[in-house]
Amino acid sequence: MWRYFTLLTVWDVLDILIVTLAIFKFIQVMRKSNALRVLQGIVLLLAVMLLAELIGLRIINYVLVNAMQIGLFALVVVFQPELRKMLEQMGGSSRLRSLLGRAKVGNMEHVLVQTVNACSALSWRREGALIVFERTVMLDDIVKTGTVIDAEVTAELLKNIFYPKAPLHDGAVVIRDGRVAGAGCVLPLTDKQDLSRDLGMRHRAAIGMSERADALVVIVSEETGSISVADGGSIKRHLAPETLDLLLRKELLPDTGEDDKRGVSRWVRKVKGTRK
Repeated sequence: MWRYFTLLTVWDVLDILIVTLAIFKFIQVMRKSNALRVLQGIVLLLAVMLLAELIGLRIINYVLVNAMQIGLFALVVVFQPELRKMLEQMGGSSRLRSLLGRAKVGNMEHVLVQTVNACSALSWRREGALIVFERTVMLDDIVKTGTVIDAEVTAELLKNIFYPKAPLHDGAVVIRDGRVAGAGCVLPLTDKQDLSRDLGMRHRAAIGMSERADALVVIVSEETGSISVADGGSIKRHLAPETLDLLLRKELLPDTGEDDKRGVSRWVRKVKGTRK
């Protein structure tokens, strides 16, 4: 064993680490989808094939070996959604935006305040809403499913879009670089089967969107008025407007530091002032 270790070079160690990381990421993606069961079935078939070869079950081994010859193409078909998700995330994370192309922190603070104000009003009136914040993964294909817009984010605009009789109220709003990029957009539904039964189509679409990309999605329930946030395939429910403001600042303004608490206090004072 020591002789093998002495033959290792830095590039061998790097090679092993890259393969290990790729396998780890692949397992992470599988665990977040129903494809994990398919993967377990494939592992079971490989174990049966090995056992059949050891015992001498020639017919079973012959069938499984020939089936594995087309296994690569079958894997591409079966895991097509997961492979696409991995490639989209890899491409999105490697896309470096210039500082000039990013929305300024001050502008994003204004966007978040307007979003929280709109969600608070929609929650009080029990009008459904679905707001997607694009991060590193581009959502051009999602924006194209709705009406392309290039407008400033204001509470009045969001409330008008999600007004129950408005033509775009059933879809989602996509916010890109601090501006409304599209409205009435269609989001992919999640494949998860273990979700609570009281989660409607908006919540399932929000979870599906957060699974497909690194987007953060805000949901306002039409039935209960509850505010929720979906991120990374998970969902946080029954959020107060102050909690929503703090969460959005934490996720979308990661470098604000201590400004988060001051931002919440400013928002609370603003809401109290408008109520008076």
